[in-house]
Parts: sequence; structure tokens; C-alpha cells
Amino acid sequence: MVIAPERFRDEELELPRAALVSAGHAVTVSSTRPGIAHGMRGASEPVAASLAQMNATDYDALVIVGGAGAPAHLWDSAPLRSLVLAMHGAARPVAAICLAPPVLARAGVLAGKRATTFPDALAIVELKRGGAIYIDQPVVQDGTIVTGSGPDAAAAFGATLTTLLGP
Repeated sequence: MVIAPERFRDEELELPRAALVSAGHAVTVSSTRPGIAHGMRGASEPVAASLAQMNATDYDALVIVGGAGAPAHLWDSAPLRSLVLAMHGAARPVAAICLAPPVLARAGVLAGKRATTFPDALAIVELKRGGAIYIDQPVVQDGTIVTGSGPDAAAAFGATLTTLLGP
């Protein structure tokens, strides 16, 4: 799971991670820099690895958490874009929620795909610019790509991920 080093949305990390862990999956939290990341609602999260250290072959899926920090820290992250492309190219699930789906659009993996994002005008423009078909729903799955609309969709987003990944 990838979070911004500051202002990630706490429940968009916590609820999908809990679902994944309860389904038997190990979760590694990564960010653009090492240290402690800080959530919008007070969470402090140790970063296990920086994005530059990650290798797509080591993971079964990539989940990008949203929040107000995503546009500033994740949308233009070259290491994250490379990881998205490598995971998608290997037919591994890539997922993003809230203000993180524009990362997928900017990486070019949403062209012709149905996707959702937080109902922010700039985020919706970014999805469409990347060729996505914007769907105003809490969670949208198109093949191995899963997108969620925000914190209210975090539990359903996590459930969709666990179904996609299996036990």
C-alpha cells in the first residue's frame, strides 16, 4: 500500500489493510520517502520502504491510498508511475482510492477503463485526460484495476480487493 508522507486519508489505509490482512495477505506500507507518514485524521504510520526501493516482482498487488496529500506527493511520482506500469504490465491488480486514481490515469493504465475518484473537479479531469470512463460510484472494478471514491467507500474498496486477490 502506498501513502503520501503527509495528509493521507487514515481510513483509506486502515480499512482496506484490515480486510487484506484478515484475508491472509501481508501488507507493506510505502511512500515517497522513509520515516513516519502522517494522516489527515491523526494517524502516524511507519513507512517500511520508499517507492524507489520497491520492486514490482515482490508484490501481488499495488494499492494507492488517497487524501489531500496525494496530488502533491503521488500524482507526479516517477517511481510510483514505474511501479504502476510494472504491476499492470504483469497483470497484477492495481488499485487507488479517493484522490489517488489520477496516479493511474497519469501512468496511462486507465485508457478505455471504467474508474472512479473523489468527486473533485481536478481529479475527474485527470481521469478523463488519461482516457478513463468516469463512473460516479463508490467502487469501480474494471479487470484488475479497482478504484474507490473516498473514505466512505474504504470498506467496500477493501472488500473488492480481497475478492480480487482471493485467499
